[in-house]
Amino acid sequence: MDASWPLPEAAVLFARAGVPVFPCAPGGKQPITRRGFHDATTDVAQVEAWWARFPAANIGMPTGAASGVVVVDVDVHGVNGYDAFTRARRAGLVDGWETLVRSPTGGLHIYYPAAPGGEQPSWQAGKAGIDFRGDRGYIIVPPSRRRIDGQHVLYNPTAFAPTDSRTLEAGRLRDFLDPKPPPRPRRTGPTAAPEAMADRLAAWVARRQEGERNAGLFWAACKLAENGLPRDDALDVLQAAAAHAGLGEREITTTVRSAYRAVGTAPPTATGAGSRFGASRPVVRAAPARGLG
Repeated sequence: MDASWPLPEAAVLFARAGVPVFPCAPGGKQPITRRGFHDATTDVAQVEAWWARFPAANIGMPTGAASGVVVVDVDVHGVNGYDAFTRARRAGLVDGWETLVRSPTGGLHIYYPAAPGGEQPSWQAGKAGIDFRGDRGYIIVPPSRRRIDGQHVLYNPTAFAPTDSRTLEAGRLRDFLDPKPPPRPRRTGPTAAPEAMADRLAAWVARRQEGERNAGLFWAACKLAENGLPRDDALDVLQAAAAHAGLGEREITTTVRSAYRAVGTAPPTATGAGSRFGASRPVVRAAPARGLG
């Protein structure tokens, strides 16, 4: 699509082509509708009504299964994402793209077909300056524009793949950009049992889905507190696991500290705060939560 097309016409063309869209703030990225990308639709009448009311609205498109498209977002704010993207390209991890779009701020959006029949969750590799827009995410598409320093700058398509595109192995790319820390040295002595339990709980936390991540992290931290693992050690071992599940660094730290405070205020004979999430005993021999193996 030509970047100079009027936004209302472009939005209708997307809808007619079967691509769901929704309106975002003129010159910005925030959704206008109450439910954001969840309101995206291919209903031409609804799309026409939106852009009749907001003719300067940018065009948002949900990523992942909803549209059949996923996007690698190379950022240039703070960390220069092009450095990490170049390394990933040399490693053969970002081939097979469909379209390249230059963002108004100088970044790059690389479009790929979504993997059929499987979920590809959105994620961020902040230290690499790269985000992945998959399921439960969205992207602003051409011919949208941003207002920067008083000027409107377009999202500009710069290249289309000359050969067949293919799906992106987003998990491999994430592991490459944000590798997991090496295993912590095993301790011996009195702390060995809590440390072994910490490894199992970390693996369990990493598998939590949206809606259960914070509660799962709190439960795991309570179990470690009840079994005598120092708080900083618990935070160390749970940090990467909770981040892998999709929680932010601040939320992880706050949740672990809250769990240790909760356990610290419990009577010595109580089962502890961990019982709020299904644990019946405060010892390593307690039956694990469902899914912990």
